[in-house]
Amino acid sequence: MTDTPPSSVEIQDVTKRFGEVTAVDGVSLSIGRGELFALLGPSGCGKTTLLRMIAGFETPDAGTIRIQGQDVTRVPPHRRPVNMVFQQYALFPHLTVEENVGFGLRYQGLAGGDQARKIGEALAMVRLAGLEKRRPDQLSGGQRQRVALARALVLEPQVLLLDEPLAALDPNLRREVQVELKNLQRELGISFVFVTHDREEALAMSDRIAVMSQGRVEQVGSPAGVFESPETEFVARFLGATNVFTAEARHQEEGHLVLQLPDGTELAVADPGTPRLRREPVRFVVRPEKLALRAVPVPGEVSLAVTVEDRVYHGASTEWIVRDRHGERFTVLSQDAGEALPFAAGSPAFLGWEPRSCVVLRD
Repeated sequence: MTDTPPSSVEIQDVTKRFGEVTAVDGVSLSIGRGELFALLGPSGCGKTTLLRMIAGFETPDAGTIRIQGQDVTRVPPHRRPVNMVFQQYALFPHLTVEENVGFGLRYQGLAGGDQARKIGEALAMVRLAGLEKRRPDQLSGGQRQRVALARALVLEPQVLLLDEPLAALDPNLRREVQVELKNLQRELGISFVFVTHDREEALAMSDRIAVMSQGRVEQVGSPAGVFESPETEFVARFLGATNVFTAEARHQEEGHLVLQLPDGTELAVADPGTPRLRREPVRFVVRPEKLALRAVPVPGEVSLAVTVEDRVYHGASTEWIVRDRHGERFTVLSQDAGEALPFAAGSPAFLGWEPRSCVVLRD
């Protein structure tokens, strides 16, 4: 039996309202020490408000926030063992790199030599040694992002909070800085909590993800867990599983739930763990990359007659849009096979997949 890792941040039944709008609605989360944790969701889902409550810039209307075991729900930001990197970095344009990084140290009563040492260590940590005398307008976007990181880290927080930290960077630089941030977090061993609306960013960087919608947490899990096994339709669609099928429950047996599609096809899927009544409607998803477009049905696969509507070529992959005879629309993603598949708009085809690729959604 292994011990549960101690929590760095505990959020218990936290609610925040702005007038008639409930921005965060009864959220509970536990973020482990040394964990890289993502708050993922669309604009307006409450993720940034939740981050600001951890930082102390907003006060919950209800609930409790603990950091390193201490109740900080009503503790002001400067007395919390956290620091925050803002989306636009909030650097002082008239100060040099070293002055920006050392800004918070002037209030800690450190001697000048100690301040200089800590600034040097922070800049070396983010690979900015040698740029101490430059001003923000003399730096690239990636360098400004590193200055903001160094300014937060120089104060040695126990939790680092990042609000859309890579949003201002171009795609190529964003991927490079993702790797740097992840390596830096592992080197420091402190908890990073970051907000993003970019699913690929969350999947690539985090140890765990909380997917949020309308102020609530829809699902928490590892990147692979939420990607491969979404629990709700919102999580499935937000993470790119656009194919939602409707079936009827036929019967449940040990380890399996037998479903019937509208065309009469039966398939056995993994038991979702909740009892289903006979003829009860059941919704499940199959990711686009786990579907195949066939000229004829393949033995061992579930097979659904469809009509091809469109093809979108993406280079490394081809996206096919199809509809079944009930008008339901599905997407198939084929890797490097777009030119080889003999389908044009209007062609009949079969949508095939393995039953194990089905993920049943909860009600």
